[in-house]
Amino acid sequence: MTDKYAPLRLRNQLCFPLYLCSKELTRRYQPMLDKLNLTYTQYVVMMYFWEMGSGSAKDVSQALLLDPSTLTPILKKLEQKGYLTRTRDPEDERSLSIRLTGAGEALQDEALEVPERMADCLGLTPEEGARLGELLGKVLNNIEKEL
Repeated sequence: MTDKYAPLRLRNQLCFPLYLCSKELTRRYQPMLDKLNLTYTQYVVMMYFWEMGSGSAKDVSQALLLDPSTLTPILKKLEQKGYLTRTRDPEDERSLSIRLTGAGEALQDEALEVPERMADCLGLTPEEGARLGELLGKVLNNIEKEL
C-alpha cells in the first residue's frame, strides 16, 4: 500500500535538513561572533569586504543576495562600529561606495579562527566540505535561475 502523503513527510524533504543545518550552523557561529561584536549577517558582509576591499551597496546586495532594505541598516551599523566607510559617488548620488577601514581590516585577523572552529564542528573532511559546497552552489544556482 502506498502512502499518498509520502511527499509531505519530513524525512522525504530536502528543505527540512537544509533548514535545520542553517539554523544550527548560525547558532554555532554566534558565540564566536559575539566576541567579534558581529551578527551573522554582519559577519557575511565583512567577509565580502575582506575579500573585495570595497564595493557599492548594489554590488554587495547582489553578491550576498541581500535586499537593499536589509543591507542598509547592516552597513550603517558596521560604519558606526568603525569597520566601514560609506560615501556617495560624486558622479551618481544614488550610488554608495563602501570601503573597509583600518579597524575593519584588523578585525579580519581576529576572525581567522572562526572558519577553522566551524570546520571542526561540521566533522567533514576537506574533500567532503568542498563537495557539499559545490552541491549547495549548484542548488542555489538552479534556484536563482527560477527567480
